[in-house]
Amino acid sequence: GGVVLTAECHPEYGNMIEIDHGNELSSRYAHLARIDVKPGQLVRPGEQVGVSGNTGRSTGPHLHFEVRSSGVAANPQRFLRQHAGLAQDSGAGGGLRLR
Repeated sequence: GGVVLTAECHPEYGNMIEIDHGNELSSRYAHLARIDVKPGQLVRPGEQVGVSGNTGRSTGPHLHFEVRSSGVAANPQRFLRQHAGLAQDSGAGGGLRLR
């Protein structure tokens, strides 16, 4: 969970949400079809914050998920494993499988 920092339409990310999780850790969710939260809103783990889409500079519907540590993009696998134990490396093609 955390506090919504940003919930806006970005020129490249399209509809984007950024959530502050504390300890200089945040997560971004971009290219959303719909944003369901507002800046300053407290969100709980598992709460829906938006709907995946194809907004901004995107070539097809998908969710852009990004973890930022001290304002710098970081490999999300480390954080997903640490907090949920659900991440699995998908191999040479990159990306993660979530279960």
